Amino acid sequence: MSDVIHNPILAGFNPDPSICRVGDDYYLATSTFEWYPGVQIHHSRDLANWELVTRPLNRASQLDMRGNPDSCGIWAPCLSYADGLFWLVYTDMKRYEGNFKDGHNYVVTAPRIEGPWSDPVYLNSSGFDPSLFHDTDGRKWLINLQWDYRQREGRDRFGGIVLQQYDPEQCRLVGDITNIFAGTELKLTEGSHLYWRDGWYHLLVAEGGTGYQHAVTMARSKTLTGPYEVHPNNPLLTSRDDPENPLQRSGHADLVDSPEGDTYLVHLCSRPLPGTRLSPMGRETAIQRVEWGEDGWLRLANGGNTPALKVAVSGVTQKPPAQEEHYDFETDTLPGAFQWLRTPYPERLFSLTERPGYLRLFGRESVGSWFEQALVARRQDSIHCSAETTLTFEPEDIQQFAGLIAYYNRFKFHYLAVTLNDAGDKVLSIISCLDDWPNGNLSIAEEGIRIEPDATIRLGLDIHARELCFRYAQGDQPWQSIGPALDAGLLSDEGSGRAHGYFTGNFLGMAAHDISGRGTPADFQAFCYRRAPL
Repeated sequence: MSDVIHNPILAGFNPDPSICRVGDDYYLATSTFEWYPGVQIHHSRDLANWELVTRPLNRASQLDMRGNPDSCGIWAPCLSYADGLFWLVYTDMKRYEGNFKDGHNYVVTAPRIEGPWSDPVYLNSSGFDPSLFHDTDGRKWLINLQWDYRQREGRDRFGGIVLQQYDPEQCRLVGDITNIFAGTELKLTEGSHLYWRDGWYHLLVAEGGTGYQHAVTMARSKTLTGPYEVHPNNPLLTSRDDPENPLQRSGHADLVDSPEGDTYLVHLCSRPLPGTRLSPMGRETAIQRVEWGEDGWLRLANGGNTPALKVAVSGVTQKPPAQEEHYDFETDTLPGAFQWLRTPYPERLFSLTERPGYLRLFGRESVGSWFEQALVARRQDSIHCSAETTLTFEPEDIQQFAGLIAYYNRFKFHYLAVTLNDAGDKVLSIISCLDDWPNGNLSIAEEGIRIEPDATIRLGLDIHARELCFRYAQGDQPWQSIGPALDAGLLSDEGSGRAHGYFTGNFLGMAAHDISGRGTPADFQAFCYRRAPL
């Protein structure tokens, strides 16, 4: 259908959007958390059709997340363009559980979106969600949430939005630190961006937490340091009062103007499985059209404050995603859909040249390791989907296993793995971790299916909403199912034994583990991902 954008515009785990325009080109950055390389940047000419163009944090001098816990790593990047450069600020979160947060904020720059991107300049560690504002006088200002580790009655630990000048000549923050906005009664104030328009500084923040109370708050001031008055119809955007809306958890937004002068708001959201509050695709990115009123305040063009699934934009034809994506591993670079976990040294995890036409994974630490895990995967971006791969693997004992995995984090995964049993037979078994936090106990099939020695085996999985089923085939034999239907709902932000969940999304991919330390290789010939109609 023409003249309509269907949300989300970035399906699958793509949270915390930050957008900028350079000429007729739009660029959209999203968080990647513990997945490497860091930050996804997509490009579009029409706001409807987006293509991944780079992951700029791709070398050890920029980013090393080994040891970062689950749902840490790259939080909430902010992308802007000024002075002939792209500016990207971001947090590398090293710890977020408990009263303390250890998150370090950096800035990198590049003359072109494809790079080369600079080594990072350290900014501060006072809180997360940094944003860089380029003022009309040429000065640059960093704003970020200030974290307050103290637990006090009636107050949360989100200590307000602080501002400090950044000097690009000295490559450091200078001058006083000013707390410019304490937030509203929605609390949990984060994700801030500043804009200048018609004599006002406009401040956009996320509030309510990134769950089902999430919201976008707007405030304005005649002076940069405040005080800021809150939007008379706050919140600007939320799904908190509309539980039937297909776009839930709406919040954490950014603004962009089109060349024609129209204004759009991009924001994170999630699409829970029908009848649940489980989001295996994680937090995605959507877009809304907004309008500046005669009173100088911004409001949704469709009225109210709830997100629209369809947004009218004239002259746009949004292309549907391909039903099937097939990867043959014939080149010496990993296809762009795939990422790995934490380490800037992927040559320790995989090779595309040691056996041409195959992705060779070197078995490393255990499934769920925070340091060095040979797991290469892509996002689940459809409620109904399937994945297939072909594996050649000769384990030597029970400590070596490889196969097809649906992975959320160390406590939440389903893994169809080839290994050995106690008798030395090559077997195919299902290993699951069923969200038993903090114990992380495994569920392992007692009897594995025997596999012929030296045989190539095809592995497949099918996800239909909350149900995940594995299948396999030896050689050219037909597919056979293995094991019971498994709970795909636990592979979600909310499917957690913890009180506050996680922040990423489900990934489907290939894995090899060798906890003996011998690095036994596993070779994968092709990977296929299919989206099924909703």
